Amino acid sequence: MPIEPRADVSGRPGDEPSSIAGSETPIARQGDGLEGRPDTPPDPRATAKPAPKKARRIAPELWAGIVPNGLDKQKPNHYGEMLRTVWQNKGNLPYAWRILRDGVCDGCALGVAGFKDWTIEGVHLCTTRLNLLQVNTMGALDARVLSDVEPLRELDGAGLRKLGRLPYPMLRRKGDKGFRRIPWEEALAMAAEQVRGAQAAGGDRFALFLTARGITNETYYVAQKVARFLGTNSVDNAARICHAPSTGALKFGVGVAASTCSYTDVIESDLIVLFGSDTANAQPVFMKYLYMAKKRGGKVAVVNPFREPGLERYWVPSNAESAVFGTKITDEFFPVNVGGDIAFLNGVLKMLIEDGGTDDDFIDRHTKGWPELRAELATQDLDDLARWSGASVDDMRRFARMYAAARSAVLVWSMGITQHVCGTDNVAAIIDLALARGNVGRPGAGLMPIRGHSGVQGGAEMGCYATVLPGGVPISADSAAALSLLYGFPVGAQRGRSAAEMVEAAGRGELDLLWSIGGNFLDTLPDPPSVEAALANVPLRVHQDIVVSSQMLSQPGDAVLLLPATTRYEQPGGGTETTTERRVAYSPEIPGRRIGEARAEWQVLLQLAASVDRDRAARLCSFESAQAVREEIARIVPYYDGIQHLRKTGDAIQWGGERLCDGWVFPTPDGKAAFSPVRPREIELAPGSYLLSTRRGKQFNSMVWKARDPLTGADRDALFIAEADARSIGVSDGDAVTVRSEVGQVRARIRISRMRPGNVQMFFPESNPLISAGRRDEVALVPDYNATVEIVPIRGAAADFADADPADDTEVADRATPRASGIVLAGGGARRFGRDKLAEPLDGRPMLHHAVRAVGAACAEVIVVIARSGDGIALPDDLSVPLRVVRDQLDDRGPL
Repeated sequence: MPIEPRADVSGRPGDEPSSIAGSETPIARQGDGLEGRPDTPPDPRATAKPAPKKARRIAPELWAGIVPNGLDKQKPNHYGEMLRTVWQNKGNLPYAWRILRDGVCDGCALGVAGFKDWTIEGVHLCTTRLNLLQVNTMGALDARVLSDVEPLRELDGAGLRKLGRLPYPMLRRKGDKGFRRIPWEEALAMAAEQVRGAQAAGGDRFALFLTARGITNETYYVAQKVARFLGTNSVDNAARICHAPSTGALKFGVGVAASTCSYTDVIESDLIVLFGSDTANAQPVFMKYLYMAKKRGGKVAVVNPFREPGLERYWVPSNAESAVFGTKITDEFFPVNVGGDIAFLNGVLKMLIEDGGTDDDFIDRHTKGWPELRAELATQDLDDLARWSGASVDDMRRFARMYAAARSAVLVWSMGITQHVCGTDNVAAIIDLALARGNVGRPGAGLMPIRGHSGVQGGAEMGCYATVLPGGVPISADSAAALSLLYGFPVGAQRGRSAAEMVEAAGRGELDLLWSIGGNFLDTLPDPPSVEAALANVPLRVHQDIVVSSQMLSQPGDAVLLLPATTRYEQPGGGTETTTERRVAYSPEIPGRRIGEARAEWQVLLQLAASVDRDRAARLCSFESAQAVREEIARIVPYYDGIQHLRKTGDAIQWGGERLCDGWVFPTPDGKAAFSPVRPREIELAPGSYLLSTRRGKQFNSMVWKARDPLTGADRDALFIAEADARSIGVSDGDAVTVRSEVGQVRARIRISRMRPGNVQMFFPESNPLISAGRRDEVALVPDYNATVEIVPIRGAAADFADADPADDTEVADRATPRASGIVLAGGGARRFGRDKLAEPLDGRPMLHHAVRAVGAACAEVIVVIARSGDGIALPDDLSVPLRVVRDQLDDRGPL
């Protein structure tokens, strides 16, 4: 069914059109996927609007407590965060205010323009946005600080960000201690020479990766066009490590690769189910929508291994009642194993069928694949499903009856569903549940993969993806030929390398140039040591960013370039982002201080293309302005038509309208949605093994803001574990343990929590050494951020020395001989967990003393290996054996 255009696309939130125009370009006809079958009329049952729910003014039964602002509870201090933000930005308050007043939030993808959104009245301002503000307002770093990277390697991400903004292009060659300033022309010439060399060598030896919360649709679009102009489809973005499984499963199941509903549907729904999502931490404004839904009588259910405190109760700071008394959010909680979601959902579907809870009329008229799904479910034993899922049969029945009783439901999911080897199947099982009762394409119902990153939805739709072209069109001979006609240069017909595949190719020596815009492979991908080795194996790395990150400090293959970027708010001509609910929102350029020689990311990419082939780029790959980019987007991606008319804060379009698949008309070749029979993982743990998943604390993606998580009160080294499991291991709250997987081990502290027994959690990225780099979803290519681990208590002096070897002092003595040299790997004073473990006191002495004494008692010599100079490091002066301090360096070329 064609989507009708609306003329007016400007104005404050609420004035934008609800749909956009189609377009008649070859790539558009393949890619928009919004029309459905022309002869399929909307189903009256799906278009009938239920009577509006009236919100109660005061609802004491929803209060979380009577102590004002939850002062007696472990919770975020929203008002304290606001005051802290004022203090942090005191040197540039007018500019900070203009960003908040006029800009579109560069945090999660909920989408707030200024202080307003398009869903409910009132002010919207969350701690995520406040935490990110200083990154946009801080001044430039002193370029001399980069002249020696060794001291910088001891800083964590927060310490590196505090250095300030990157002001100039910087170069470090192999063998150099650090970076030196160079002109833009020299930097671009170096990169262009490397691209030409890669082109001459043949094969796919150039890769481009983009991931940052501030990257705009304009940058994503230009990046993919430049990459393809230079001859590669190896261009990818952050969706490849988060929601790529959602994209594929939704496209197959309902014909669209985005949320099918709007936030207003959440507020009006009878039931909101959260699968593997901690929205209180990752998307705080969404908690306001849940609060509004609760006030209207809606229920919230959570399916997760951990009973998240922030989803149990929450204080919405912009609502007086909730700010004072808090709000009980979760009505029903269903504990499942890590990776047990398919087993749980299949068990629920069996219950729905058994109890007659499916919408058979909808299924018969608007879907296909139901008989195959029923046949598959019939082969799955309910008791097996319960054992694999971690939920009881009674839990499944309770969920099925709750779901069947709801007139409408919105199903929401996030990384706890997608970051699995079976991520695509996990999402497919959620879609099956929605289709079983027609909970898509009608008011108060839908499928919502909630995005934690403001640029990630638009990135894939712009074609900045290794597997698709603009408009989300899968790469094929036909689609590549169609885009080649539009662009005037040949576009490759083979998919490119995904994010993880880029790093693997680098490790094998198959990349000549790796260009990263934002992001940090070293902190986000599994198995950090192998990632660092791979980065050091690329002849030329280019890091285009606003601040320094740890991956920039990895050793050069031949050379590393740092290119200073502008923020979203500094981008000439403004920019757009696409929100979770498919709303393309305009963020204007904000007047204020500019940093050094920083340039807009999309402009630098065009300058790279021109440096490689100036005449050809001028004809085929050139834009005069951000407005020109938006005009081409509207032509190439038809469902973005209208983006070219956005001019000021509040201007937006919502592609596809208020909800997709409206009236149960599905944009698939036959107009029907498709069920996907999926088999669950058969989870059988060996004695002493646990299922580990990763979680987020006070952070935004890999950017950690505080060592302590305000929602749980846990430090970054916490291991969340059930009380019964802690007892079986013989540990108590706060005890030190070693967590081991098949690929690595880390130190942790026990945090007894409301976890499903048999499951544990640790913070990301600290837990990345436990994650195998080789495990990924074979369909979506997303790494599996989970592992099977064992937990070993640490006894004796070593238990109080956080950087000591995991062995205790008895084990050291058993392994050593009187003639052996004992080596203490001291770590280097890194403040990854917020404090310097080398100097932390224990019984009146620094912890390092205890480790050295424990080794010295069993060995003929003690060697302390440390990643910095020994100056100022307190060591025992009364050992009976020789003591030496050596640096963790190999001829000044980097860490051993």
